[in-house]
Formats: sequence, C-alpha cells, structure tokens
Amino acid sequence: MADASRVIAMHQSRFGAQGVVFQAPGRVNLIGEHTDTSEGHVMPAALDLRTLSVLSPRTDSTANIYSENFGEQVSIDLQKLPSSPRQHWSDYPTGVLWSLRQRGITCGGFDLTLAGNVPSGSGLSSSASVEVAVAVAVLDRAGAQLAKPEIAKLCQFAENNFVGAQSGIMDQFASCCGVEGHALLLDCRTLDYEALPLPEQVLLVICNSMVKHSLSDGGEYNERRAEVEEGVRILKRYYPEMQTLRDVNEEQLQASKNEMPEHVFLRCLHVVTENRRVLQAAEALREHDFSSFGKRMYEAHNSMRDNYAASCAETDTLVELAAKQPGCYGARITGAGFGGCTVNLVAAEHSEKFVENLRAGYFQATGIHAEIYLSRASDGAGPLLRN
Repeated sequence: MADASRVIAMHQSRFGAQGVVFQAPGRVNLIGEHTDTSEGHVMPAALDLRTLSVLSPRTDSTANIYSENFGEQVSIDLQKLPSSPRQHWSDYPTGVLWSLRQRGITCGGFDLTLAGNVPSGSGLSSSASVEVAVAVAVLDRAGAQLAKPEIAKLCQFAENNFVGAQSGIMDQFASCCGVEGHALLLDCRTLDYEALPLPEQVLLVICNSMVKHSLSDGGEYNERRAEVEEGVRILKRYYPEMQTLRDVNEEQLQASKNEMPEHVFLRCLHVVTENRRVLQAAEALREHDFSSFGKRMYEAHNSMRDNYAASCAETDTLVELAAKQPGCYGARITGAGFGGCTVNLVAAEHSEKFVENLRAGYFQATGIHAEIYLSRASDGAGPLLRN
C-alpha cells in the first residue's frame, strides 16, 4: 500500500490540511473473465495493492483533485460538472462526481489527493480502485451513506455512462466488498456472493506482462462486448425468454452455431463455458482441491486466447512458463485482456523460486522485465485514518 503518512504529508503540503484518508484496493480475478457483462459468475479477490484518497473540505464549490501517479492537478466546478469525458485520467473521479449527482448526492468543495500502487493498464482494476477511493471519500464529505454494493453500482454507472467503457460490475464490487483472506464467488445478476477461503499455504502471484491496455478508448474491449450482444440477439430468436448468455447452456449455443458468424459464436462460447468453469472452480476451492482449481484456470486461459481472442503473445508466454514451474497449480490471463497481467495460484513454499524462474524466463523469451507481485486477498474499501 502507498504509505499513508507520506500521502497525508503530500496533501498537507499542497493544500494546507490533513483531511481524512480512505483506501480502495485493486482486484485480481481468479477465474470468470467477461462473464460479468452477461450477468454471470466471477471470482475476484481484492488485493493489497490499492489507491489512497485524502480529502479535506473547502468553503467554496471547487473540487481540486491531485493525482500523484500522473503528477497533475485538475479543478472542477461542482456546480457545473462536465457531462462528457475528455480522455484523461480525471475522467474517472469526474465520472464518480457526475454519477453521484445523478443520484441526487452533492457536497461542498474539497481538495483531494490520490496516490496508489495499482499498476495502470495491467488488468488489476486501477480505474475501479480510483473510482471507489473517490466515491467513499466524497460520500463522507457529503454526509451520505450507501451500502458497499450500491457504491459499486454507482462507480460502474460512472464508468459505463461517463467514461464510456462498457465494463461489468465485478471490478468495483471486489474493490468495495473484498474480504481479507478470501476470494468472492459473485453472482453478477443478483449481487449475491460467497466468501471462499484462500488458505495460507497458497499465494496469488501476479505477473505484469508490461503490455498495457486501456478500456476507456473503446477499441477491442467494446468490440468484444458488441460481438457477444450480436450473439444474444441471434439466440433470442430461438430462446426469447433469455436475457443474457447466462441463460443459455452450451448445448443450446451449439444448436445455433450455424446462425452466427464464426467469431460471434466463439465469443459466446467463451462466456457460456467460462460461467461453468467458475462454478466448478468454486467447488474445488471449497474442497481445497487446488489441482482441480488450477486446471480450470488453464482452461479459462485457453478460452480467452482461442475463443474470446483477448490474450496476446506475452501473456501466453507467461502462462506457458508458469505451467512448467514446481508448485504452480494454475495460471491464466486476468482482467479484460489484450495485455496486462496473469494470475497464478502457487504453493507458498515454492513462491520465491517461482518468481525467480518466471522473471528470468520471461526476460529470456521477450526481452521484457516483468513486474511480479505476491499478494494475499485483502479487505475492501473504507476509511483508513481520520485526523
């Protein structure tokens, strides 16, 4: 975590006040990729990589927001909020303010400092971490209280309708509702969830390929989402009662295969089979059957690569290298894809050697120095310090 005392001192130096400190974690998704947008099942865990937000009140209607990560400050008139993004890091905090206003939640001016160690563009939800860190701070400033699932929905609304990335609920939900030492089996339709223990004998090892992606620029992420929606429109001709791909099984999808362009069928095949894999993985985790869990992870990666076409050569290399290492139960690309990170479930006793071998092998194969993080699941967002 970014050092709270240092961030407080930075805020005080810039704005002349200590303020209140909040935190919101990034997340890693163990399994269940691109199922949340179809109201399916996912299994994220909140990380001990997180964004800190320090807020102090002002007496006017200005919001000054400084990002240490971008080394830049923006000023927003809270009485004249922008209604559209400008393809800038400030779209995320601005979008949260806009989303709060849609719900009738407003507040007086404030100064806000953001600082974090969730790597941007890595698939660990740095954007959701920022959104949630801003939301919990501003809600406190407004004297308003929302349940954590409601905060997650508010932040997702900001990302979908202000920033312009058609993401599902998983990222914001994990950042809000994470449970220390547990993964979350989340039903993205009902928002019911089960906390599944991640025992101390296993670690989450996250390997950053250093190939960045961006969800806010449209591109491949929104293109894949549109392809899935095309498949749903075709399936509804035969199954009019369905709402999303969550409502069809593999047999029904196969029966409609000839009605779809091949790439549309493959995108839908990934989502339908991934939902099944998540539930199988949850059962394996309940039984502490890490080998079965890892098998589902490898299957999920192959589907992301072959069916959803959302992997890349670098993340494929990381998974192939991981599979050869002692103590690695499973590995897969995590996050939206098109670069970013892989997540690996590794026996704790083998974790140091695993990191050493993976780092060396990846550099030898690609010439890229991977960033590698060892993490356990952490708690979700909330206040850190009050002064």
